[in-house]
Amino acid sequence: MASRKEGAGAAGSGFGASKGKGKAAATGDSAVKQVVLKIIKHYQEEGQGNEVVQGVLLGLVVDDRLEITNCFPFPQHTEDDADFDEVQYQMEMMRSLRHVNIDHLHVGWYQSTYYGSFVTRALLDSQFSYQHAIEESVVLIYDPIKTAQGSLSLKAYRLTPKLMEVCKEKDFSPEALKKANIAYENMFEEVPIVIKNSYLINVMLWELEKKSAVADRHELLSLASSNHLGKSLQLLMDRVDEMSQDIVKYNTYLRNVSKQQQQKHQYQQRRQQENIQRQSRGEAPLPEEDINKLFKPPQPPPRMESLLIAGQINTYCQNIKEFNAQNLGKLFMAQALQDYNN
Repeated sequence: MASRKEGAGAAGSGFGASKGKGKAAATGDSAVKQVVLKIIKHYQEEGQGNEVVQGVLLGLVVDDRLEITNCFPFPQHTEDDADFDEVQYQMEMMRSLRHVNIDHLHVGWYQSTYYGSFVTRALLDSQFSYQHAIEESVVLIYDPIKTAQGSLSLKAYRLTPKLMEVCKEKDFSPEALKKANIAYENMFEEVPIVIKNSYLINVMLWELEKKSAVADRHELLSLASSNHLGKSLQLLMDRVDEMSQDIVKYNTYLRNVSKQQQQKHQYQQRRQQENIQRQSRGEAPLPEEDINKLFKPPQPPPRMESLLIAGQINTYCQNIKEFNAQNLGKLFMAQALQDYNN
């Protein structure tokens, strides 16, 4: 947190010019291309399987744009590295960048994702901390699996103002979320990203495309995404099972509430009848009691986890939809090539 606050204070009027606008665009020609390549390189070097890599985004706010011009990764450390101080590490990195006149202001963070499994409580808590300290902060989500299918998958997200208020109150009860009108659809807001390359990079990419073999291009028509589709379906079923367990917990809570209401009603009836009998005998009625102390209401299960699971289910469904659309497009292209060759 110390490094985030330092970044916010050092930004001065630059951050103040666009507070609350909630817009971000990655610009800056080759500098932004370098940021993307650094994120990809970080995953290729340290990301293995479903292991997530994370890092810090650096840049500045210009008008209504958040320009991300640099980044550095969080180092991988094990439980044996008990002396490692992550906040101190960030402070040292930002201080070193400032000494060599490189953008060092903290504007968010990034992380990789495994089959789109990024809608978690850990991401929610981290983004709340960043956004609470620096209002313009975003989280960049890099999906290496989608990128391997032929298109760069990089998205930026922020917490919506409604969810920020709920997180500040730390009240995730069903009543609080219902009052704030929070659903999984309005928990996160996606921020548009614009990546601009220099003209030299565009020329180089065009030359590389010209030199690529035609046979290599035909490999894009392979239906190799079937494995990814199966994995997404498995993850989707796991999340549906978790949602079913949460529904069972909530139904149990509702039954306990109904049972307690019945017990309270029966208790009040018995006291009322006893007071009638005491009054007929000329005795004083029973003293008033705080019935809420006798019947403490059961604690409702927190609903934030259910909302996050619902959001993750929606993400998996979108992934499956995209995989199916890609396969259908490849089938049409393969058929068109076959007809052309015949």
